[in-house]
Amino acid sequence: MKGIWRWAGTALLIHALLFWPGIAAAQTDARAAWSVASPSIFEVEPTWPGYARPGFGAPAGTAPEGTGIAVLKSGVIATALHVVAKATEIHVRAPDGTVLPAELLRADPRTDLAFLRIDAETVPIRLAEDRPETGAPVCALSNAFGLGIGITCGVVSANRRSGVGFNRVEDFLQTDAALNPGSSGGALVDLEGRLVGLLSAIFTKDSDANIGVNFAVSTELLLKSVPPELR
Repeated sequence: MKGIWRWAGTALLIHALLFWPGIAAAQTDARAAWSVASPSIFEVEPTWPGYARPGFGAPAGTAPEGTGIAVLKSGVIATALHVVAKATEIHVRAPDGTVLPAELLRADPRTDLAFLRIDAETVPIRLAEDRPETGAPVCALSNAFGLGIGITCGVVSANRRSGVGFNRVEDFLQTDAALNPGSSGGALVDLEGRLVGLLSAIFTKDSDANIGVNFAVSTELLLKSVPPELR
């Protein structure tokens, strides 16, 4: 038995030596993506009829929340329309924790995109020059369950998805990076922290929990949807 355990221990050590560099590299890449993109990511806190505002009587994870991405220096933030469509008022929480009121500038039901403005300068997220290929590693920065901005990573599972049935106009990147309620409006970025898509939808049958089939509006479609007067 001792010989078996010694062999098993040696096998585990060899496995760790072979695969640890890859794990460490992935962790380093995620940290790099986080450091570049996180200054541009906001928690979106809409007040919906019948719900207490997040932090004002609503337990964490129960009030409707979402995520937003600073796309212009002038305080313009992109998010998913379904996050704010029913809101009677909207606040956002900046990366430094400051809570600011936000104005809904434009809603585009065709793409489920919305653009907000706050009275403050923002750090616009860097944009990827090219769409990532299927299989490319990506990370999602979002406000899952309203718990605050966090990061999950995966790959681009498929490209140029349309006809999925969420929106009238669709150009999705599919990803297996874990998304959950509150992630809508967040950023899908490459390992350099550059935006490749805005998190939009989870494909599921019985619940909103992540099952690894998630969709982000492509950066190309997002940019086409920015109102000309805001550019």
